[in-house]
Amino acid sequence: MNDPQNQPPGMKRLAAVAVFASLALAGCTAADEPETESGTAGETAGATSGETAEGSGDAADSPAATVADIPEIIDDVQPSVVTIFLDNGGLGSGVIYTEDGLILTNEHVVRGAEEVQVAFADGQRVTGTVVATDAVTDLALVQADRTGLPPAEFQTELPEVGELAVVIGSPLGFENTATAGIISGLHREIPGSATNSQSLVDLVQTDAAISPGNSGGALVNGQGQVVGISEAYIPPQAGAVSLGFAIPAGTAVEVVEELLEDGSAEHAFLGLAPRTITPQIAQQLGVSVEQGVAVLAVEEGGPAGEAGIQAGDILVSLNGEPLASSEQLLAALRSLNPGETVTAELMREGETSEVEITLGERPVENG
Repeated sequence: MNDPQNQPPGMKRLAAVAVFASLALAGCTAADEPETESGTAGETAGATSGETAEGSGDAADSPAATVADIPEIIDDVQPSVVTIFLDNGGLGSGVIYTEDGLILTNEHVVRGAEEVQVAFADGQRVTGTVVATDAVTDLALVQADRTGLPPAEFQTELPEVGELAVVIGSPLGFENTATAGIISGLHREIPGSATNSQSLVDLVQTDAAISPGNSGGALVNGQGQVVGISEAYIPPQAGAVSLGFAIPAGTAVEVVEELLEDGSAEHAFLGLAPRTITPQIAQQLGVSVEQGVAVLAVEEGGPAGEAGIQAGDILVSLNGEPLASSEQLLAALRSLNPGETVTAELMREGETSEVEITLGERPVENG
C-alpha cells in the first residue's frame, strides 16, 4: 500500500480527484486524528518480548487475573521494560526482547536517530544502537550495550475483550509507570489515520491509560505476557475518555523475526493511494455509493495499475469483504502476503466489476 506521505513517482492523478482529496482532509476533526509521539508531544506506545507464547490454551485455562494480582504482574514485568532517551530531548519506552540486549520499541520513537540511551528498571543506563526499523508497522529494534537481561514474554494470540490489561512505560518521562484497565476491543482502525500513517490499523483497544512517552512500552495481560505494543491514543480534548490502542503482539513478533533475518519486513502492496468515501467525495465523483474507498492515484506498473484500476475508481470490497474506509483496506492488506492474488470489486462511472490483483511487495523506500 502506498504511504500517503511518500507516494512513489509515476502516480497518475485526476484533477477532480485532487479536489476531493483536499475536501476529505478538511473534513477530518480532532476526534479523527490520534495523538502520536516521536519524542515530542503526542502519543503512541509499544511492547515486546523475546520468549513467545504461541497460545496453546494455557492462558485460557488459568484463573482470571484480578485487581489484587496487579502488583505482582507489575513486579514481574517492570524489569523487562526500558526508557529510551534521544539526544533531541525526546523519549519513549521499549521492551527487552532478548537477554543479550535487543530492545523492541516504536519506529517513531527512534526515527532519525542512530544511537539512543536506554535506561533500565534497576537504574543502569547504556548506549543503544538502532539496528532495524519498519515504518509500516511502526516497530524498531535497538541493540543495547548490556547482556544478562530479562526478556519479556509475548502472547501471540489475541487477548479477549474484557481481560485485564496493564500498560507499563514512561509517560511524560515518569519512568516505570503502570496503569491498568481492560482490553476494550480488537481489530480497531483509527478513522482518518490512513492519510498519514500505515500503522494505525488492526489494533487492540484498551482503557488502560496511555500517555506521551508510553510509546514502545508493554501492554500485558493477567499472566504478565505482552499482548500488544501500545500504539496510539485519542486525546481528551477530542472528547475521548481512555481510548488507547496497541499493535497486537502476534504482529510484533512476526515483524521482529523478519527484521532479525535480513533487516526488513515484507508487506503486501497494491500500488494505489486510497481515500475513504465521504458525502463530499461522492458528490465530486458524481456517484451514489455510500461507502467504499476512492482511488486517488495509481502507480504506473504497480499491481493495481496492471490489474486495470484507475484513479477515480471506487473499491467496494476486497475478497468479498466490504470496504468502508481506507483503514479497513490497509488492515486487510496486513493479513496478506506479496504474490497472493485478491479479488477487488470496484465501481467506475456507475458500473461495478471485479478484477484480480496479484499483490506486490511494498518498496522499502516508500516506508
